[in-house]
Amino acid sequence: MSSSKHNIYIAVVDDDESLCRSMSRLLRAAHFQPITYLSAEAFLADTKRPRFDCLLFDIQLKGMSGLELSKRLSAVNDSTPVIFITAHDDHEVQAQAEASGCAGYFRKTDSGADVLAAIHNAISLK
Repeated sequence: MSSSKHNIYIAVVDDDESLCRSMSRLLRAAHFQPITYLSAEAFLADTKRPRFDCLLFDIQLKGMSGLELSKRLSAVNDSTPVIFITAHDDHEVQAQAEASGCAGYFRKTDSGADVLAAIHNAISLK
């Protein structure tokens, strides 16, 4: 058991179930508590969700996009750090993501260690 003072909750919002599973394994191995959602709408509808320490959003989701979800949260003054993950390398979308003040932007093929480093960095800056 981790000696950390509290659980660190990470939301993973991605419509790819296999990515949600693999990301959950990676996060649990790093002593985080992942909670996965298959859509932005499911994330927003979860009234029992914990206060997350970091959010991992796929950019292209069925329904509301990860970018739109991030904007919705910003509009209600939710300052939880957001890291975007995408399968589509699009410079315009990356520029939009970075303009939103995200804590990281990764391709799904990028190293899990890089994603974990961005999460650790985002949490330490909170």
